[in-house]
Amino acid sequence: MQQKQSISNMILAGLFLALGLLLPFLTGQIQQFGNMILPMHIPVLLCGFVCGPLWGLAVGFTTPLLRSILFTMPPLFPMAAAMAFELAAYGLLSGALSKLFAKEKKGLYAVLIIAMLGGRVVWGMAARIFYGMAGIPFGWKVFLAGGFLNAWPGILVQLILIPPLVLAIRRITASNR
Repeated sequence: MQQKQSISNMILAGLFLALGLLLPFLTGQIQQFGNMILPMHIPVLLCGFVCGPLWGLAVGFTTPLLRSILFTMPPLFPMAAAMAFELAAYGLLSGALSKLFAKEKKGLYAVLIIAMLGGRVVWGMAARIFYGMAGIPFGWKVFLAGGFLNAWPGILVQLILIPPLVLAIRRITASNR
């Protein structure tokens, strides 16, 4: 039973990684639009909820780096490097906290919001370091703009889509076990 669960999680993690690589094509590779819609975030958050914290962390860290290497977007340094830590935090937090609190829809929303806030804090810390190394100013205003003000459409999409998708995926995977 445990081996079947591990194989299932590995397959689902691969699917979420593939979605993280492909969904940004819906934004037309336009960086500014992608920064608003946040298409890589959705599969990473889903991976954490569905596959657990370690798979969520791995998919979150890998997705922006692999996407940068394969498709040159986002730029590897400093953007994809900072995003790797942000998305790793999303996957880790959504996976770890969902085991404790996300058995029902209200808990899913709480975990999602905590994971989104935690990921943005991690992004801010990583971006401060990496952007500074690249000689790009990164202060409080840039953090608020990049993490919240410019990203509000993507945050809204995540709040609308992720909880029902998690519940649906859980129902499907539970019926197949």
